[in-house]
Amino acid sequence: MSFDTLNLIAILGMALVTYATRAAGLALAGRLDLSPRAQAAFDAIPPAVLIAVIAPSALATGWAETGAAVITALAATRLPVLGVVAVGVVAVVALRVFV
Repeated sequence: MSFDTLNLIAILGMALVTYATRAAGLALAGRLDLSPRAQAAFDAIPPAVLIAVIAPSALATGWAETGAAVITALAATRLPVLGVVAVGVVAVVALRVFV
């Protein structure tokens, strides 16, 4: 493996820009005076992004993964995060074995 300075500079630059945008977002979010409706919209962004990332792979890979995603979503309404992760892992393994 060879060391390429240009690639290293590009990676460090991308990391810096990513960190700067996140830090700026956190700094600005604390200074905004939002209405309750706008605050609710901002609070809905993380779960919406998570669903947008997970749904395509859960629906495109097979029945076992889709079923495990449904079971995990149902578990998320009742269990804490660690329990949801455990249910999801067990569900996908079990469904891959039996489906």
